[in-house]
Amino acid sequence: MSAISWFLIIIMFVVAFIGLIKPIIPSVLFLWIGFFIYHFAIDASKLSWVFWTVMILFTVFMILSDIIMNSYFVKKFGGSKTGELVAAIGVLIGCFVFPPFGIIIVPFVLVLITEMVQKNNLPSALNASLGSLLGFLTSSIAKAFIMVVMVIWFFIDILI
Repeated sequence: MSAISWFLIIIMFVVAFIGLIKPIIPSVLFLWIGFFIYHFAIDASKLSWVFWTVMILFTVFMILSDIIMNSYFVKKFGGSKTGELVAAIGVLIGCFVFPPFGIIIVPFVLVLITEMVQKNNLPSALNASLGSLLGFLTSSIAKAFIMVVMVIWFFIDILI
C-alpha cells in the first residue's frame, strides 16, 4: 500500500508542475492531494502544524499571484486603473476560455481593447497589454519557485 501511495504522491507532484505550462490544471490542488495522500495513507503524525500553516499561506499567495502580478505590470507599463481591473478579470476568465492559452491571451486582448477605447493610442495599449503578458510570466516563475519550496519542505518535514 505504501508503494502505491508514494507512486500517487509523485504523480500528483508531477501533474502540479505540468500545471505551470497548462494553466487549466490547478497546480496547487494537486500538491495538496499529494500532501493529503501522505497524511492519510502513510503517516498522519509526520507533517507538523507549521508545515500545514505555511502551505496554506503559500497556497493563498499562489492563487493571488496571477491577479496581483497581472495588475501590477499593466500599471507599470502605462495601463489605466480600468486596464488593471480588466487584466485581473481577464486572468479569471482566461482560465476557462481557450485553455490553456486563454490565461495569456484573454487578459492581453482585454487590456488592449480597454486601453484602445480609453486612450485611442495603439502603442500605449500594446505596451499595457505586454505588461499583462509579463505579469503572467512573472507569476508563473513565482509559482514554480513556491511549488519547489513546498515540495522540498514536504520532504524535509517527513524525513526529519
